[in-house]
Parts: sequence; structure tokens; C-alpha cells
Amino acid sequence: MIELEIDGHAISVQKGTTILEACKTLDIEIPTLCHMKELAPDGSCRMCVVEIEGGRKGGLVPSCSEHCAPGMKVSTRSERVVESRRFILDLLLSNHVLSCFDCASNGECRLQDYCLEYGVEKTSFPYGKRVGTNEVDSSNPFFSFHPEKCIMCRRCTRVCQQLQGRDVISISNRGFDARMSPSYQLPWRESMCESCGNCVSNCPTGALSSKDQQRHYRAWEVKKVRTTCPHCATGCQMDLLVKNNRIVGVDPADGPSNRGLLCVKGKFGSYKFIHSGDRLTHPLIKRDGKFEKASWDEALDLIASRFTEIRKKYGADANAGFSCSRAPNEDNYIFQKMMRAAFGTNNVDNCARVCHSASVHGLATTLGSGAMTNPIRDITEDVDLILLIGSNPTEAHPVVGTQIRQAIRRGTQIIVVDPRKIDLVKDAVIHMPIKAGTNIAFANAMIHVILGEGLADMDYIRERTEGYEELAEIVKDYTPEKVAEICHIDAEDIRKAARMYARAKKAPIIYCLGVTEHSTGTEGVMSLSNLAMVVGKIGKSGCGINPLRGQNNVQGACDMGCMPYDFPGYQKVANKEVREKFERAWGVPLSETTGLMSTQVLPEAIEGKIKGLYIFGEDPMVTDPDTGHVAKSLESLDFLVVQELFMTETAQYADVILPGTSYGEKEGTFSNTERRVQRVRKAVTLEGEMRLDTDIFYDVMNRMGYSCEKKTAAEIMDEIASVTPAFGGISFERLDRGETLQWPCLDKESKGTYIMHVGKFSRGLGYFYPAKYRPSKELPDNEYPFMMVTGRMLYHYNTRAMTGRTEGLNEICGDSYIEINQGDAAMLGIRDGDKVKVSSRRGEIESRAVVGDKMMPSEVFMTFHFADGNVNKITNFVIDDIARIPEYKVCAVSVKRA
Repeated sequence: MIELEIDGHAISVQKGTTILEACKTLDIEIPTLCHMKELAPDGSCRMCVVEIEGGRKGGLVPSCSEHCAPGMKVSTRSERVVESRRFILDLLLSNHVLSCFDCASNGECRLQDYCLEYGVEKTSFPYGKRVGTNEVDSSNPFFSFHPEKCIMCRRCTRVCQQLQGRDVISISNRGFDARMSPSYQLPWRESMCESCGNCVSNCPTGALSSKDQQRHYRAWEVKKVRTTCPHCATGCQMDLLVKNNRIVGVDPADGPSNRGLLCVKGKFGSYKFIHSGDRLTHPLIKRDGKFEKASWDEALDLIASRFTEIRKKYGADANAGFSCSRAPNEDNYIFQKMMRAAFGTNNVDNCARVCHSASVHGLATTLGSGAMTNPIRDITEDVDLILLIGSNPTEAHPVVGTQIRQAIRRGTQIIVVDPRKIDLVKDAVIHMPIKAGTNIAFANAMIHVILGEGLADMDYIRERTEGYEELAEIVKDYTPEKVAEICHIDAEDIRKAARMYARAKKAPIIYCLGVTEHSTGTEGVMSLSNLAMVVGKIGKSGCGINPLRGQNNVQGACDMGCMPYDFPGYQKVANKEVREKFERAWGVPLSETTGLMSTQVLPEAIEGKIKGLYIFGEDPMVTDPDTGHVAKSLESLDFLVVQELFMTETAQYADVILPGTSYGEKEGTFSNTERRVQRVRKAVTLEGEMRLDTDIFYDVMNRMGYSCEKKTAAEIMDEIASVTPAFGGISFERLDRGETLQWPCLDKESKGTYIMHVGKFSRGLGYFYPAKYRPSKELPDNEYPFMMVTGRMLYHYNTRAMTGRTEGLNEICGDSYIEINQGDAAMLGIRDGDKVKVSSRRGEIESRAVVGDKMMPSEVFMTFHFADGNVNKITNFVIDDIARIPEYKVCAVSVKRA
């Protein structure tokens, strides 16, 4: 420890502590304009100077970069220090326009605050060249750049380069001619800027400011409500800015998974939909083919009577329910309780069925728990190698992608296994553009090399696993040369990747839908589990097998039992003791019949076995494959209820529509991809006739004969904890105290589980599943010669129900497109931007061609976000044999000029 004195206070600190950090421990505030705790000290603004008795440089040093030394005596407010800070402010004002009253940052500007504190009202120097130019770049859809207000602190530049990893912003020229701008002084719109807004959030003046702030609010007018982002499952923490019962903006918060960053969707696309003019605000009943406004009593009575009638006439299992992976845990818990306790069926599922049900099944089978093993920070902050398979995090999970870019800058190597040339390929030591649908062959080839070259962790295998001998026999046939032909990759790359992965001390596997959304998706997940276990990389820091879950609470919807075979906490419906526990807790007999998965419900509706369906916050007409098949299923139902925010494609088929509530209008929790349970807080009150989703479920249950009292979200979480061991120690009280808890959290003393399977797997021994490669069920032929892969893009999320109501996102990308290899495009006479027809065995759509080198020859890519070019009109309803997940990632198509 180092002992020193600061403003007369004795203090002991660790070696390497800066004076600024030491001052913070004493609650001594030091002014800073350039300093950011996430980055190495820059020392460029000089506002943080302190005086060291007998020190060098006349005793004045920047506290952000000067380390504490034994016996040091520091003064933070001496006359020389104060005068130096005044001088710095004087210089800054010489090249800064004083237009505070009309500045968007008035009231939250650091420069303004410090000038007030140090009594600097104007500059004593001639004004610099930026002042009076009145140049404003408003080309970006979300924010403006005012050069006159820039103080050259370099925060935006460093955020963009070192945190965001994009290198878009730079400083050109010197002295009074120096200016900050996008590289080559391009307008923001023409630059490579992704519009993440992190530069805006970190600007200490109004040089970079959001257009919403310029137009609608000032800092003192808003209240901040801490919540969790409603888009992907990264679980970014953020503050909703509320004025007059409207959310007018978002600021990033320093959460454990996002560490002060947001993506463009979180920063700019997570609130306007809440106040959209086309929100559903009252119940609707379809009469003679047209929707008519109804009272709540009328709608709820009809719902209860029709579902009860179906149950009496056809049995409880003639009804089914789809829950909402965007809704909080508490909503999902009550929904599945309603289906089981009031409807009497286990036919309840959620959208994990069509994205990561393969992860839930696969990892539960091999490890005992179907969830991400390691936290985001653990697998990005200090690792040697990342093996990224079937995942495009810079677009699908942008803040995770940003942290991976940061890791690469620190020296982490990355191997990318993906059919597309995704953004991270440019930083990869190896890119294997694997043929879609061949993941099992690839994993088995990696294991073949590892075993053949003596790189396996045999002690780990003997002590912690079972099934090794059978797998070892299987992989003998998967030589790199044989698999290279199957996967369309280089055999030597397989060998090199296997050696690198096996030898790296810390090397996580990170994967996403490119592994799961296949007809062999569950076995694909288990083959990656095999790969991790054979080198002993599960249950250790910086390792593990880590699926990046899709929707904001798809992990939570599964955790809460919105699956046909699991009660909350993955407690099995088939287990008599578990079933009896829930019967005692809920006070009603429960079905022992395992329910139907959502991809089974729809075909059974066509067959007449499913008569009634309650859809909460899902839109299968847009999200499920083969739209024609989905439409036929919904038309075959006797009764359909849809509870939604908007009149979706699916809602148009409903007999009754109920208005749902958004994340900003309720209390609750989301569980992110790393099993972290985080609060969602009410920011605005419900308008008109809207009700809380849980209150609606309670009303339906009571009307169907299951008597229950309404509970608050906090009380529902207490109920969850009482019946779900993995959530036993989780409560609103603890979360509101600032605790960040990852399940399993067994009791109130538990701090949760940071890394899974340490010392022992949840199932006891890890299981090597004997996975064998099987080709996809639909492959290209002469009529449909291209293999189409589908996925997400940066600027929209899923059905665009939320992001599509943000004008700026639509301005950047508002229509569908298809990526096609430049060689294939030339052969077909297709140019970039041309309209093309894309056909499969199920139909035809039109889209816009994007010609380039992202896709390999004979392969194309489409996103699934857009109503125009609705790709799921032509995708394939072929499903996985185990998890029943559809094969979105392989579809045979033809492409022609329109």
C-alpha cells in the first residue's frame, strides 16, 4: 500500500492508483472534461490539475494520469490550482460560442458548470475561427454536430475508436484550425457512423446533441427512470427520460452487461413506439368480419366463455397459448399459470421455439442447464481467443459485438465460422465461410484434430464427463479433408483453428442462431458442447459455451415455464413430485400431459385438434416460416385471442384483440442472455382504457373459475421465488438495492451464480452426445439453385413493431434487401439496387439486390424484418426432430431480375 496526503487527509491506496482515483475515495470532486473511467487517462483537457508539494513541472500535474507516490502531499484547491483551471476555461471559451440559452445541453453542460463554479463569464482572448462560422451538420437522422460548441476534449473520438471500435471520428488540422469531424471531414450521414449515439451521450458540451433533446426537452425538465433495454437479450441498462408522461429520450447507464454503452436501437429506437398513434387502447371484438370497440367486461366474458366451451367440448388440450418473450418475467409467469391452472393444459410456449429452443434442449441434455455458462464481461474482457460460430453480434447483439471489438484491440484473437463475411471477419485470424447446415461436421472435425494431436484434456474428461468413448469413435470418420468438402472450407484452417482453440487458456465459444435454426439445430448445439468439454473449457473463467439469446426476455420466458414440458425454473411437468408441489402452491389439480410446442400447435390447428389459441405479444404471421402455412393454421381455429400493442398481421386473424402494455408502462424484471435478472420500471402511466397484462390474465382466470387475487409485480416475483429454487433468493427488494443477481440464486444470502458448472455439472457429469452430421432437409437444385440464409440487421429488430416506428431507423434502412455474391449477380445480369424476384417452393417475393462479396457463390442472405419482401413467405417449415425449431438458415431459392 502507498500512503499519501490529499488536502490534509491521510490515505492508503494500492500501487498504480491515480490521484484522481484516490480523490474519489475521499469524496473530493475534481473537475474533468476529457476523463472517462472506461479508458486510459488522456490528460488533454488539464482541468483536473492538482498541486504536489515539491513536485516536478512546478508542482501542477493532471490528476487523471499522475500516480500516487509514497509521502506525496496533494492540494486539489490551492490558489495555483484554481487559477490554472480558470485559465483553461478562459482558453476554451476563446473558441466556443456562448449561446447557452438556446443550447440543447443547457443545464447539463460540464463547461457551463465549471465556468459558473470558477467564475469565468467570458474569454479574455480573441475568438477563434470556429466561433461565428455557424456550421451545423444535421445530416445524421438522430443527432447534430455544432462545431462552435466543440472544446476538442476528444471524448467522442476516443469513445468511437477505443470503446465502439469504429474509428469514424477524428481530429484534423492544428491550433485554431483544428476540428473534430468524421474522417475525411465527410458529413455524418456519408460517413461510416452507425449512429450508436455513444459519442452524443459522452459529449460534455452541446457540440453533439440529439435532435429530440433539441426539440422537446431540457435536462431540468425530465425525470430519469432506470430500466432495461427492450430489444436484444444483452440486457443493457439505460435511463428513460420522461417529461409530461411521455418518454422523450434515453441515456445509457453503467450496467454490468453494457458498461455505459448502447446501440442505435437502444439509444434512439426504444421509446417512440410507446406513444405511437396506432397503439391499441381498448378491446376489439370481430363481428361480421369487422372489428368493433368493446368494453372490458364484454371482451373478457367472451374470452372466458369461448375457451371454457372449447375445454368442455373437446378437452383442455384443445386450447393453447403463446407467451411473449418481450414481456417481463412476471407477465410470463402469470400467463403460463393461467394456461395451466385455469385452462388446464400444458400447451404453452414462447418464441424461443423458433430461435434458441435448440440451446435449451441441447445444453440441458449435455450440461444439465440450457443457458449461457459465462457472463458477457468474463468472455470478452480478458480472453486469449474467441471461437465465434453462427453469430453476428455487431448487428444482432451490438453492445456484445462492441465488447468483442474492444477485446480484439487488446490482443484477443478471434476465429469466425459463418457463411457470411460479417463485420468481425476483418479482424479474424481465421474465417471459415462454412456451408449453412454443416455445423456438426465442423465441430466433429475440430474434435478429430484435438484427439488425434493429443490436445484433449483427458483428466477433465475422466473426472467430469461420460459418453466419451462413443463420441471418440464417431469423430474418427470426420477428417479435416472429408469435412472440408462437406463444409466448403479449407482443411488446414480446421487444423489450425482446432490447435488454437485447444491450446488457448481462456477461449469461450460464442454462438447464435446460425447454429440453432437448423433441422439438426439441437444436435449442433450439443456438438459444440462436446467441443468445449473435450478441452476442459466449461466451468472456468473466460471459457464456456455461450448462446447469445435473441429477444430481451426470451431467457426469462423460458425460465418462467412458458414451455410445454417445464414448470418455472425448468422443473419437469412429467415429474410427479414437482407437479404436486405446484398443485399445492396453486391450489388446483394440474395436467400431467406434456403439452405441444408452438411449431406443433399450428399444424394441429389445421388438423382440427387445436381449437382455441391465446397469443400474447407474438406475431407468428411475420416471424414463423412459411406464412401461408401459418395463415391456414390461424384460419382453422375456432377462437383466437391476440393481446398486443398494435394491429399486427396476426391480430387481424383474431376474434378478440386486447390492448397490451409496453415495458415502459409497467414494473417487472427481464432475464438477459447471461441469466442476469434486472429491473424494468414504470416510466409513464397507462392511457385510456389500457390495463396491465397481468391484470388481464387474472381477470380471465377468475372468469374461467380459477379464483385468484391480483398481485403487484413485486408480489409475483415473491411467488416465483417460492416455487422456483433457481430464483429463491431473488426479490425486487434486493434488485432495487442495486444487487445484480444471476440465477441460480438459491436463497437471500446467495450472490447468484457468475459462472455455471464450476467443479460439477448441473446434471452431475457432462454428457458427450454422439452427434452425427446429416444434410439439411431442403437443398438447392436446378430450379432453386441458391441457398438462402436469413438473419438480423443492425437497425431493426424482428417484426419492426418497435423499431419501425422510429423515423430515423426507417430513414437509414426502410425496406428489404437480398445480399448476393457479385459473381452470381453478374451471371444473372443483376446490378446493385435492382429489384429482384426471390422464389422458393412456397412462394415468391420481391426485394432489392445488394451486390458484393459478403456471401459466397450460390448463397444469398435476407433479413426478416420487413413487410415488403416478407422473407418468411418463402422460408421452410421443416423442423428439428428434438426441439422442433424451424430451419430458417437453409432454404432453396431462385433469384431473377424483377
